[in-house]
Amino acid sequence: MNFAVGSRVGAAAMVVAADRGRSLWDDARRRLFRNRAAVASMILLAVLLLAAVIGPWLLPYRYDEINKNDVWDAPMVAGHILGTDSLGRDLMARLLIGLRVSLAIGVVATTVSLVIGVIWGATAGYLGGRVDELMMRIVDALYALPFIFFVILLMVTFGRNFILIFLAIGAVEWLTMARIVRGQTLSLKQKEFIEAARAAGLTTPAILARHIVPNLLGPVVVYVTLTIPAVILAESFLSFLGMGVQEPLTSLGTLISNGSQDRDLAPWLLIFPSVVMVATLMAFNFIGDGLRDAIDPKDR
Repeated sequence: MNFAVGSRVGAAAMVVAADRGRSLWDDARRRLFRNRAAVASMILLAVLLLAAVIGPWLLPYRYDEINKNDVWDAPMVAGHILGTDSLGRDLMARLLIGLRVSLAIGVVATTVSLVIGVIWGATAGYLGGRVDELMMRIVDALYALPFIFFVILLMVTFGRNFILIFLAIGAVEWLTMARIVRGQTLSLKQKEFIEAARAAGLTTPAILARHIVPNLLGPVVVYVTLTIPAVILAESFLSFLGMGVQEPLTSLGTLISNGSQDRDLAPWLLIFPSVVMVATLMAFNFIGDGLRDAIDPKDR
């Protein structure tokens, strides 16, 4: 009788322990939300994203609306919360549109680099041998090509186009993603579950799609959060040089470039876009750092 009672108690203890057990993603989520800087950055980024999406619809001025009677108005003058520029355009409306464009470029270009980089790196790492050697030498050759030269070459060939900026930046940023994914794939393909998948007769595309790529999710997600601010910064650099977004459309880089020219007469044209740019980049970087620390298996 005592043995039966002890068995039931032991079984109940195992059930409780199983219920209390947490997966890697549960632990990662808990650690992420304990990171105050990451949580504050997520809140800030959500506010900025919401403002960029719906903010322009709530303002009484359009971003391209010219008003010669309100040239270089200071903040909080004549209904302009952040002031106006040399053409009387409302800075708040232009700032929100610029934030929307910069975030869109960051997300789309990062998505392009994510798709190309994951497919390229996973294929090279899994197949190995001469295929891996050839594919990674192509990556090395593209790395040797200067970024600005590559963008100028695309613009000379295809002309200035808003979509071209997505493709140009995404076509460069995928190189690092491919290297990271290849390194992780080289490690994963030696694991027992990959050997079991081969023994079960799964094809190479099926193994890549079902087993390799899902197990790359951790480092890929972290790198994506760090790639978006890099892409935004790259676009801002191009816009600052006059090769990015063209008028009347604007971006954070374009606003900073224009504000630097009028900083003596209207310093707010430089200050506010710069503050938004810094806040956006820091938010993404803190989220990336938080994800990296949360997903690190050594902290499990």
